[in-house]
Amino acid sequence: MPKLLSPAAVEAYRRDGYFAPVRVMTAEQALQYRQALEAHEGKLGQPLQGNLRHKVHLLFTWADALVHHPKVLDAIEDAIGPDILCWNTNFFIKEAHSPGFVSWHQDSTYWGLDPDEVITAWIALSDVTEESGYMQVIPGSHKVDQLPHVDTFDKDNLLSRGQEIAVDVDKSKAVGLTLQPGEMSLHHIKLVHGSDANRSNDRRIGLAVRYIPTYVRQTKVRDSAVLVRGTDKYHHFDPEPRPRADLDEAALAAHADAMGRQVKALYQGTEKTEFRA
Repeated sequence: MPKLLSPAAVEAYRRDGYFAPVRVMTAEQALQYRQALEAHEGKLGQPLQGNLRHKVHLLFTWADALVHHPKVLDAIEDAIGPDILCWNTNFFIKEAHSPGFVSWHQDSTYWGLDPDEVITAWIALSDVTEESGYMQVIPGSHKVDQLPHVDTFDKDNLLSRGQEIAVDVDKSKAVGLTLQPGEMSLHHIKLVHGSDANRSNDRRIGLAVRYIPTYVRQTKVRDSAVLVRGTDKYHHFDPEPRPRADLDEAALAAHADAMGRQVKALYQGTEKTEFRA
C-alpha cells in the first residue's frame, strides 16, 4: 500500500514524469524553514551563492531535517521504493523582480547517474505562481532519449552550466506547476522542464532534493550520498555524515569533500572548479 501518494498519483508520475502538488507540511512549518534560511542569509549580508546553494543538507541541521522529513520520504518511497539515498540538494531562489530563469533542460544531461530512476522533490518555501516563475514541464518527455544540450553559461541562468536543449521544445504542451508553501512537486530526471523570471514582489524559494534508489551508480566519479531511508546493500556511494551543528567544522569539511566530487562530475569537460553565484 502506498504511504502518501494514491495509486493514481504514482501512475500519473510514471506516465507523465511528474506529479504535483503534494502537501508535505503546513504553511507555518514551511515558513520556519524559510526563516532559518533567511536568518543565515542575514548573517552573510547576501543571498546564498555559489557552492553554498548546493548540498545544503550537509551544512545546516534544518536542511538535513527537511531531506529526512517523513512525509517527503513517504512520497519518494511510493515512487522509487524503500531504499533511498539523498544525492544532492539545490536551492533555486529567484529574487523579486529579478532576471533569473531556468532554461528548458533535462536534469540527466551531466549528472552521470545510471540507471535513470532518479526523482526530484521540489519543495516550496514560498508561493510559486506563474508570476513568480513557476516550473513548467512537458508531460511524458521523460520517455524520450537523452536530448542534445548546449552550454551557454548565461549569467541569468540558474543552472550550473546554463545548459539548454539544443532542439525546439513544443511549449504549447507545457504545464505550469503552481505550489503553495509546504507543497512539493515530483519530477523524473529526464523530464523536460524550465522556468521564467520572477515578476512578483516576493522571492520564489524552492529546495530541490535529489533522491535515488540505492542501486543507482555514479558513472563519472566516486561520489557520496546520505542514506535517508531503508538499507544500502550496494555501497555505490560513500556515506555522508549528517551535520551536528550548523556550519561546524565537521559539516564544512564534509560539504567541501562532497562538493569537490560533484563539481568534477557536473563540470566534466570544462575548466570550472566551483558552482557559479
